[in-house]
Amino acid sequence: MISQFNRRTGSGSHAILGDRHAGSRLACGIHTILGDKPLIMGILNVTPDSFSDGGKFSGLNEAIQQVELMLSEGVDIIDIGGESTRPGSDSVAAGEQIRRVVPVIEAIRQQLNSDVLISIDTTLSEVAKAALDAGADIINDVSGGRDDAAILTLAAQTGVPIILMHSQGMPKTMQDNPHYENVAQEVLDALNESIEAALKAGVKKEAIAIDPGIGFAKRKQDNIDLLAHLDKLVATGFPVLLGTSRKRFMGTICDVTEPSELVTATAVTTALGVMAGVQMFRVHDVKENRQAADVAWAIKQSR
Repeated sequence: MISQFNRRTGSGSHAILGDRHAGSRLACGIHTILGDKPLIMGILNVTPDSFSDGGKFSGLNEAIQQVELMLSEGVDIIDIGGESTRPGSDSVAAGEQIRRVVPVIEAIRQQLNSDVLISIDTTLSEVAKAALDAGADIINDVSGGRDDAAILTLAAQTGVPIILMHSQGMPKTMQDNPHYENVAQEVLDALNESIEAALKAGVKKEAIAIDPGIGFAKRKQDNIDLLAHLDKLVATGFPVLLGTSRKRFMGTICDVTEPSELVTATAVTTALGVMAGVQMFRVHDVKENRQAADVAWAIKQSR
């Protein structure tokens, strides 16, 4: 599980054990995601084409202002990505991703008085390494290590946590014709393959988290079925990250086409995830999901 560094960013913050070698974030000894409350991961897309907020935070000043807002609302992790992975999106070269994300990471570390954790949302080892060098703490790979196996080696060598997500194919075509007979079991099987690859590369078991990949190569009913069976993922013993934020399948349920109108729907899935044992939630709207997670956690503790 991912650790934090004895800090406070808001009402949802936790004191979580962390260990870094002096002066080196690459050598930080984070081996577990462990907290007394669920963690909120705030999305920061420094891209022109992300499905919900593309272009809003591609400027450095706008990105830093958004980080400051998320910190004030109780965020635990800032997830920074320089490539849109929405359905139909094109891939972005490593050099361009680095150009987008590294200045933002450096600015957070240099300008803000915060020890907030930073995850790098990328499938490429070159981008992950540049982000870690700039001050990121965690690798968040939506390909689960399939796109670039060297990212697993990087995680092993640096000791940083890595989040392995389930998907099929590439974002450009992943929604063309996804099909599952038993989506929960098939996703679990695929994640186990990613876990085994990571372990074989030398990543410690305690440094691995998993993500079912809601909205990635999934039909509407697939997403619903996965949410109904989150307990199966939790039962693996690996920390689970859930990313439903503003996703289209909820819009079809709620008869909504604008992603920004799905804040309440997202918060509902966060509360349900907490009750199922999910420990991290990747969201656009920190305040609302922080509240949903905290209330659900309080109820869960009274069981």
